[in-house]
Amino acid sequence: MKLDSSAFEIDCEVVCSKIEQYIRNYVKGSRTKGLVVGISGGIDSAVAVAIAVRAIGKENVLGLILPNAALDDKYEKDARELAQQLGIEVKKIPIADMITAFKSSIDEEMLEKQLVIGNAMARSRMILLYAYANYLNYLVLGTSNKTEILVGYITKYGDGGVDFEPYGGLYKTHIRTLARHLDIPEDIITKPPSAGLWEGQTDEGELGITYELLDKILLGFEMEMSLEEIAIELDVNISVVQKVVRMVKKSEHKRHMPPVLEF
Repeated sequence: MKLDSSAFEIDCEVVCSKIEQYIRNYVKGSRTKGLVVGISGGIDSAVAVAIAVRAIGKENVLGLILPNAALDDKYEKDARELAQQLGIEVKKIPIADMITAFKSSIDEEMLEKQLVIGNAMARSRMILLYAYANYLNYLVLGTSNKTEILVGYITKYGDGGVDFEPYGGLYKTHIRTLARHLDIPEDIITKPPSAGLWEGQTDEGELGITYELLDKILLGFEMEMSLEEIAIELDVNISVVQKVVRMVKKSEHKRHMPPVLEF
């Protein structure tokens, strides 16, 4: 198999139906009433909530918009338009005050580390999602994709802190394909992916690689191709492939429960 666009072709309706059944079964098995999901105005949460609505009905899905002070207003606008299109209830809860309190409580030199503050933002959102989930007897729906999970582009106990990940077996390329199948607004599909952690922050900027190339390299790993074979097939320097290997290995701990010392 070649590492090109054809390698990511899927039957969208079959995939959607499989995810819908998985969601229905998981909600029923947990004896909960519905799902709460953070909607950011980005493509991952858009696809996640659209399929969730198909699975259990719009009246059983709550969307939370959880902006920080640096989030571009367009993200909220897109999130609200999507919520209106899907007919779900949506609540906006800014996290700026929570982050201000956090910043005032830590050592001053820690404020210089964007990672510290960014992870605190992601974990603040998790707290709010679970607060509503607990109150409503809902589950927190994960919106991460296979690409992000494999390279660790998730915050442990932040956006990685969810009840289940129905989309975790799909590459980012698949998510984009599903978005068009589900009639997600084009502005959401084409907008640069961002966690909205600080002004100008984008996923690909932080990763240092495009999702398109990243997916192809990860698929090469999955097909058990050697690093050299992947580099030749994609016409990239082998150092790029090696970088992805390091990302996968370094983030291994994020894909497992904390280790327990048995006695």
